[in-house]
Amino acid sequence: MTLKKTLTLAGSDSSGGAGIQADLKTFQELGVYGMTALTSIVTMDPNNDWHHNVFPIDVKTVDPQLETILSVGIDAMKTGMLGSVEIIELAARKIDEHKLDKVVIDPVMVCKGEDEVLQPENTDAMRELLVPRATIVTPNLFEAGQLAKTGPIKTIEDMKEAAVKIHDLGAKNVVIKGGKQLVHEKAVDLFYDGKDFTLLEGEKFETTYNHGAGCTFAAAITAELAKGSSVKEAVSTAKKFVSAAIEHGFKLNQYVGPVMHGAYTRFVANK
Repeated sequence: MTLKKTLTLAGSDSSGGAGIQADLKTFQELGVYGMTALTSIVTMDPNNDWHHNVFPIDVKTVDPQLETILSVGIDAMKTGMLGSVEIIELAARKIDEHKLDKVVIDPVMVCKGEDEVLQPENTDAMRELLVPRATIVTPNLFEAGQLAKTGPIKTIEDMKEAAVKIHDLGAKNVVIKGGKQLVHEKAVDLFYDGKDFTLLEGEKFETTYNHGAGCTFAAAITAELAKGSSVKEAVSTAKKFVSAAIEHGFKLNQYVGPVMHGAYTRFVANK
């Protein structure tokens, strides 16, 4: 049996709910073989309200990780937290050198529970170097506003405006995650392929146990693309996957509740 191979270029979440830990769990659940290139290590301080601390990894250490993986060959890749402009430049160069054509860009700008952009200079680099190389970009409302330079996004019409602007930057497809942050009775995401808008609606779960939801969504898209799904099909499956993960999220401690990465295969896929 040969598994499709996926790459995640992202940060490590020591709590296990997000970052490459979420990616690997998602890859495993969806039946692909995941490989990792670490860009940073994120810890949380239990003595300071679980405040995030980010420890970047030097680009000289990221490069050989990528070469190890790309020498094997991959069927799809995703990015997550990227620690510096230099790593963004490296990612763009590797995409070109290896002619990678299934590229999911998750433009991580903040850690969940934080409201300060981790590396503001990265946004311009992502906009210039990674978005134009993306098969699909998967921003949340805040990230979409930053990439599109539209300011705060509060409505579906705002989402559509931002999606068009991000597509105009060169991305082949865009999905903006509205989730429970959007004022709507459903958890709404918006998919745009350059021609048509598709609203992806799901049940809105009133829970704070959603740590890692964004990473999980992007990783699920990556896995499905690796297996040969169309972009729209991959997004649809990822929506179901992450919805189940959020529905069955659980408490880790008094600060964090991660999504359950195994919920889709346990409770949904075989129904």
